[in-house]
Amino acid sequence: MAYDEKLADRVRKSLKSNKHITEKKMFGGIAFLLNGKMSCGIIKNDLVVRTGPEYYEKVLTKPHTRPMDFTVNPMKGFVYVGPDGCKTEKILSEWLNSGINYVASLKQ
Repeated sequence: MAYDEKLADRVRKSLKSNKHITEKKMFGGIAFLLNGKMSCGIIKNDLVVRTGPEYYEKVLTKPHTRPMDFTVNPMKGFVYVGPDGCKTEKILSEWLNSGINYVASLKQ
């Protein structure tokens, strides 16, 4: 299992009303893209959320978050949210919306 399928199903369910979201296999997991730009994803059992560099440090102060260190160097602007950080649908939705809102703010 490259990524948590149950978490992926929860993400799909939460995002199903947004017709601009697509899925793409990336980083050995799955990414959810808004208009072609990654907003969130799943790698193994972790949710990945795109925060952008300006909110990165603040988001890392939240429980169950850590830098996305997929390579040797952390990817500033992306964080991992551990399984305990997205247990409820409300909290998962908040994380997903924060990633979508950040990507929506980017210039096309």
